Amino acid sequence: VQLQASGGGLVQPGGTLRLSCAASPSVFSINALGWYRQAPGKQRELVAAITDRGNTNYADSVKGRFIISKDNAKDTWYLQMNSLKPEDTAVYYCNRASYYPPHHPLDAWGQGTQVTVSS
Repeated sequence: VQLQASGGGLVQPGGTLRLSCAASPSVFSINALGWYRQAPGKQRELVAAITDRGNTNYADSVKGRFIISKDNAKDTWYLQMNSLKPEDTAVYYCNRASYYPPHHPLDAWGQGTQVTVSS
């Protein structure tokens, strides 16, 4: 299964973005999906994860601002990012995740999408 993240861009502080993660060719093996990010000079970190039962987990830094979801009809996952801050600037990736926290990434990394929050 290949996962492709998209939807990044340049946004002002306080703005919103919605990232998408599409899977091909099949998603039957994805029981949990995580969004991760890596800022310059920092380690990659989990941002949010969702299981096939709809259980979600968020990093403390994004709780109340980001929402992870899945459109079953489209086999696509989303990360709605609201009230963006400059510290949210990073390359964002999606990956299969281990089912339970801390939701370790399970597969090789695909191409991420750059999110830049700046005025």
